[in-house]
Amino acid sequence: MSNKPAKLQPLDLSKWRNVPTMMIGVGAVLALIGLGVSFGVLHDGGKQFAYSWLLAFMFCLSIGLGALFLVLAHHLFDAGWSVPIRRFCEHIASLLPIMFVLWIPIGIFAPKLYQWFSEIQNHTAAHDEALLAKAPLFTIPGFYIVSLGIFAVWFVLTRGLRSWSIKQDTMGGSLPTYKMRSYSYWGIFMFAATLTGAAIMWMKGLQHQWFSTMYGVCYFAGSVWMTLALVYLITMVLSRQGILTDVLHEHQFYFIGSLLFAFTVFYAYVTFAQYFIIWNGNIPEETFYYIIREKGTWFWISMIIIFGHFFIPFLGLLRIDVKSVFPYMTGLGCFIWLMHYFDMAFQIYPVAYKDGYPWQFIWLDFGCIALMVGILAKVFLARFAASAPYPLKDPRLIEAMGHYHPVPTQLSGGELDETDDLHGAPNHGKSH
Repeated sequence: MSNKPAKLQPLDLSKWRNVPTMMIGVGAVLALIGLGVSFGVLHDGGKQFAYSWLLAFMFCLSIGLGALFLVLAHHLFDAGWSVPIRRFCEHIASLLPIMFVLWIPIGIFAPKLYQWFSEIQNHTAAHDEALLAKAPLFTIPGFYIVSLGIFAVWFVLTRGLRSWSIKQDTMGGSLPTYKMRSYSYWGIFMFAATLTGAAIMWMKGLQHQWFSTMYGVCYFAGSVWMTLALVYLITMVLSRQGILTDVLHEHQFYFIGSLLFAFTVFYAYVTFAQYFIIWNGNIPEETFYYIIREKGTWFWISMIIIFGHFFIPFLGLLRIDVKSVFPYMTGLGCFIWLMHYFDMAFQIYPVAYKDGYPWQFIWLDFGCIALMVGILAKVFLARFAASAPYPLKDPRLIEAMGHYHPVPTQLSGGELDETDDLHGAPNHGKSH
């Protein structure tokens, strides 16, 4: 079997160059119309716009958080296979600080989004034991201070990892590698803390009376799952264009596909575990979260998530050979993004629409998503073009290229079990 992905004709991407700009234009128009409808027609003070914007924000935030986790995992596990995809994952992760600009409307409309904001402003918070128990986190100053702290951590972490990675292209040597590892060993703890804080403050805070120790883990699982689909598609496109072809080995597609399969199962496990534990406990302060999500069309949205978020991708990724079929994986990747949208809607919208999913505002949701994705795509493409497409002097690059490293070191590793299949290995080409 060949150790390189099959070479295919490059894709014609010329007609896609203006897509991010078009997404920004269309998304901005729809968002402004939605803002006007929210104020002028619904007379809700921008509440519907705020919910759609929050949904789009948490959807897009997943992309940056998932990419940051993949970069941290690469350094923590000293992986060799993920070297070619590390650079564009760093670019995606570096979008997290930019998300602060997109978070500003959430900070402005917070009194419309979060019930506990209104309780504090109306001086009725003293009668809310759930809110008092969460002080000082769930206070107005606490909300903004924690939010700013989360973005500050993301700025320091993503900037450090990306800057040292780019320095490695010119410096070489072991220093950049050790610097990125040092960022990762403390970064993984701060990643867990900030992701959990973001999910709790900005999304679970919509229902502050409810609590779950698994909530952050569920958001993490969905975020990495969604990002892995994007990473696979980007890797496939860059391979087709000949940008990563020379540094890709067939293992990359297998490992990314396997991780996508693994997080399909992991997400199902943690979300079911959360449901099972809370429902089995049968405590009214906890079960109300699921009770309101069984009413109206929310029941059918939950069925979409159960079958679309788990069973369909689970069965669709069982075969190894499909992970190399570009049209198939492209369709599956788009389907995964759609399922993540429904997951975010299932978390956010039942607070405002207890009788069912507000289909009449789906255009506003996708308008806000298009605006954010367009902005992030423009920044990503600019950063991708400004540096080498992969780490040029990473000591593990030789393994990623499918070559045997005759003298494994602390940096070069040589951990692949498939070393006999690599070019230049002593047993290469021999039967076992």
